[in-house]
Order: sequence, then structure tokens, then C-alpha cells
Amino acid sequence: MKLSPSLLSADFSRLLDEALSVEPLVDRFHWDVMDGHFVPNLTFGPPVVNALRSKLRIPFDIHLMIDHPEAYAPQFVTQPDDVILFHIETQPDPSRMFDIISECETRCGITLKPGTALEAIEPYLDRVSMVLVMSVEPGFGGQAFLPESLSRIRSLKKLIGTRDIEISIDGGINAETIGPVAQAGANIAVAGSAIFGMPDRTAAIQRLREACL
Repeated sequence: MKLSPSLLSADFSRLLDEALSVEPLVDRFHWDVMDGHFVPNLTFGPPVVNALRSKLRIPFDIHLMIDHPEAYAPQFVTQPDDVILFHIETQPDPSRMFDIISECETRCGITLKPGTALEAIEPYLDRVSMVLVMSVEPGFGGQAFLPESLSRIRSLKKLIGTRDIEISIDGGINAETIGPVAQAGANIAVAGSAIFGMPDRTAAIQRLREACL
């Protein structure tokens, strides 16, 4: 199981230092980009993410929780192993969005809210390398894990079949929930307060990894 700390839970006043403090211990970084419209919160945009891209080595997962992601995706500076993820709810026909992300020369991911049926993304699985399952309603960190997310992961795993697609899970991930998530078939766990909310981040990350064994 890969760990992708959510920088939404980090101290924004020292964001680079926060990221550097855990980078050697984790696999990716997760950026929750919110616009205050698609979700009821407002966070960082391209200038902040881009400022840290050249300072950090591991891949970014850029989660666009925004209306009109087609207008903003090209503004992010990305590397080949980064992933730009958009919500299926924002795109009646996502074909152009896939093309836009491909033109950014990075990987494409898709995500959906807990109440959106998995069948909404099934037609597009051949065009993505990651699916993000939201295990809380998107918008704020620190929420409780929705137990029905485990069955969604298992169902998604069946839909993916033999395709080379990573399953990421985001919301309420901690030492109690990460084990069942891994057993259900997720490859990447996004953890925010379970890492940045702990006084000893090294010990917190070790607990998360041990809980997956």
C-alpha cells in the first residue's frame, strides 16, 4: 500500500517544511484543489502547487475538486508520474478532459463523490491510470470514514479487471481503517490528519504501514 499524505492537513504557513518532513517516508503527495463552488471549501491552486513541484521529488496527485477543471488542469506544472484527477460529476462528456490532461504529458485520473454510482466512470476506465474513491464527502479534512466505501473498492476492483489502474482511497484514513481498505483492494491511501495531526509523524507513518500487513 502506497501512502499519499494530504497536504490539506499540513500547516499552510510552512507548507514546504511540512512536506519535506515526511517526504522520505511516503510515496506520493496529495493536493486537494478546491474552488468553493464544486465543494464548500477553498484551498490552493496552481501557484502554490507549482511552487512546491520543483522542491519535492516524489509524485503529486492533483485532485481537482473544482468546476471547469478543463480550464485549470493545464496551469499545473507536472512531471510524468504525477496524476491530475478530475470529478466525473463536472464533465457530462469527459473526452476533452482526457485529451487536455494527456497534452500536459502526465497521468490521468478520475474520481467521484460517495453518492455517485461507479457505473458513471466505467466507460472511461481505458483512459485513466488511477481511480480515486472518496470515502467522505469531499470538501473538508478530518471526516469519519464511510464504511460502505469498502464495498465500493471491491466493486471497482471487479470493474477494472486486468487493466493497469491504481485505486486510491481518500477520507477518514487512519490506523484503524487503512487495513480493511488495503484488504478490499486499494493501492494508495490518502492520509491527512492521521499523519500531519500527529506529534510524531515518523511513528504515525509506521503505524499506518504496519496496519496494512
